[in-house]
Amino acid sequence: MEAKVLDSWVLAEFATPDALVDATRQMREKGFLGMDTYSPYPLHGGSEALGLPPSRVPFIALGGGLTGLVTALAMQTWMNTVDYPLNIGGRPLLSLPAWVPITFELSVLFAAFGIFFGLLGLSRLPQPYHPAFESEEFRSASTHGFWLSVPHPTGQDAADVKNQLTALGATHVTVVSGENA
Repeated sequence: MEAKVLDSWVLAEFATPDALVDATRQMREKGFLGMDTYSPYPLHGGSEALGLPPSRVPFIALGGGLTGLVTALAMQTWMNTVDYPLNIGGRPLLSLPAWVPITFELSVLFAAFGIFFGLLGLSRLPQPYHPAFESEEFRSASTHGFWLSVPHPTGQDAADVKNQLTALGATHVTVVSGENA
């Protein structure tokens, strides 16, 4: 069985965000996978229409926060009880209440770094090139356009996909290929 090469996309522009979300849902129901939507702002229902799984970002944040907590406690335990213990006024060397501010700050810092780098990884960013960038009309995706990209195998005619997108209300449909990728 021969593998299909997916380096061509059909791009379709829609007039409204609701039209884009509805078209995305209908194309997914027809069996199209690997689609993506582009708009100047997040679309309500867009993730569900694409069939995306629940976000992993909360788990990344939790992992970063717990890493910060353990790092802060280990660092303060080492510094205050082993490396340079100071007995001031008979207070205990292992004083957890005194360490709450540093522990909280490192937990928040590590969670923020985890979210930042986790989102970069999950979004596969930075992505300096995508064939959609070759379409001059696609520039409207950052200001006022609502676009859907549907991958299709190279060598197959994209007319069927173009006709389906036009029937779903696309105002502009074009095909781009990833020959430069």
